[in-house]
This record gives sequence, structure tokens and C-alpha cells, in this order.
Amino acid sequence: MTSSEPVVSVTGLTKRYGDHVALDGVTFEIERGETFALLGPNGAGKSTTIEILEGYRRRSGGTARVLGVDPGTAGVDWKARLGIVLQGGAEPGTAKVREQLAHFASFFPRPRDVDETLASVGLTEAAQSRVRALSGGQRRRLDVALGIIGRPEVLFLDEPTTGFDPEARRQFWGLIRELKAAGTTILLTTHYLDEAAALSDRAAVIAGGHLVDLAPIDEIGPADARIPLVSWRDADGLHEVRTTEPATLVARLVAAEDGEPRDVEIRRPSLEDVYLRLIGEDVAA
Repeated sequence: MTSSEPVVSVTGLTKRYGDHVALDGVTFEIERGETFALLGPNGAGKSTTIEILEGYRRRSGGTARVLGVDPGTAGVDWKARLGIVLQGGAEPGTAKVREQLAHFASFFPRPRDVDETLASVGLTEAAQSRVRALSGGQRRRLDVALGIIGRPEVLFLDEPTTGFDPEARRQFWGLIRELKAAGTTILLTTHYLDEAAALSDRAAVIAGGHLVDLAPIDEIGPADARIPLVSWRDADGLHEVRTTEPATLVARLVAAEDGEPRDVEIRRPSLEDVYLRLIGEDVAA
């Protein structure tokens, strides 16, 4: 593939299981070095999409290309260019954490340093523990370490921080930013909307197998769902107004002759607010 081609290209992607349509004509592209979030409720079709792009699941219709190759016919060399963190990891084994990571590292021509990778996912202290003895959260961190050890060109992260405590999540975010800065293309699914907002350049929202919206992360959703809300109190009680010029409204309130308002707050809708609006509208439709 040329450097100008999208790293991931999906057109009219469809997946059927008998009479059930899990994906219905989904289309999007992901550019080189982009972090792209795929959002949606459980059962929306996110994992099915990722599994098709990883080459684990056959599509029923449409086209898909990753790194210029059809995942449905790709070989081992192509798979070595991917990093994959599935929702559920493999069954825990008897190997020690560092041993297992070093074993995986040996499969790749330019792996990351094993100890640096362990540190990046917060597993340094558990390096000599057996995998079967890890907690659920620690096993999830090991899944992430195994997914990034080969310096992938494309990294698929399917609910990567499930089981992480808040500090570990923030450390993981730093790691994702480092990978992005190094040119890694990342496809992320997560139910943590703050995570998607913090890490992603663009997002696609899928519901019921359909693509509901696709836009830069700060433009997702209908325009009226992103209008800031200004609230304040005065002698007449609590007031709330949505406006595209919140600073102007606050300045006007402060300059009013009846005195400065109390408890002035400007609240810009979060990605979660907009997402819930999108999903609600799709369900209602």
C-alpha cells in the first residue's frame, strides 16, 4: 500500500448470522497514525467489525482492507504487522508473566523491550508471578502487553482497560499516546466515553449494526446536542439556558444592573452526553 492510502478501509461491510443481520452496510476509513474509536452499546456490532478486520471472522458482504490487504485472505506476514487485544484473553497458563511476554516477543523482528513493556502496563512487580495467579485486572494488563510487544503498525484494542483501576487507566492512556506519536494506527472500542474522548481523533458510533454517526471526536453527534448549557441563580431562582455563546451570556449577566448572579456554571456537553443522545435517537427510530 502507498503512504497516502487509508490504513483501514471498510465499504458496505455486512455480516449475517442466518436471519440476523449483525452489520448492515458499515463504511469508514482510518488514516495512518490515527486513533479511531468505534463506539456503541453491547451487541451493536463493534466486536464483529473488529474481528472481521483482524481476519478472525468472515464477512457476508462489502469490502475490507487493512494495510492494503483483504483480512479474509491475508497470511502470517500480514498478521505479524498487527497488535490485537481481544475482549477476552487466553486461558491463564503456568508460565511466569515475564516468560510469557518474552516468548511472544521472540515471534517479532523488532519487539519492544520486555521490561519496558511490563512497566508500561503496570506489571513490573508481577513479572515473576505465574499467569494463572494474576488477578483479573492484571491478566487484562498482560493482554495489552502481549498486544503491543511486537511494535504493531495497526493496534486493535477491544475494551482494553476493563478491570484497570483509575491510576492504571491513566498510565495506559499515556502509553497509547506514545504509540500514536510513534506512528501506530489504533482502532479502539471502549465503554468508557472519557477514554474515547481523551485518546481518539475521530469516532464512529454503531447501533443495531448500522453506522449512526462518524466525525472528529469533538464534532460527533447533532450540532444542537453540543450546545453548552449556562446555569445561574438570582433572586428569581435557578436559570438554565443553552447558547452557542456562553461567555457572552455570562458577561451580560455580570453586567446586569440587578447585581452579579450566583453559582454561574458553563457546562459543555461531554462525549457521553452526545453519545447517549445518539443512541437514544437510534433506539427510538
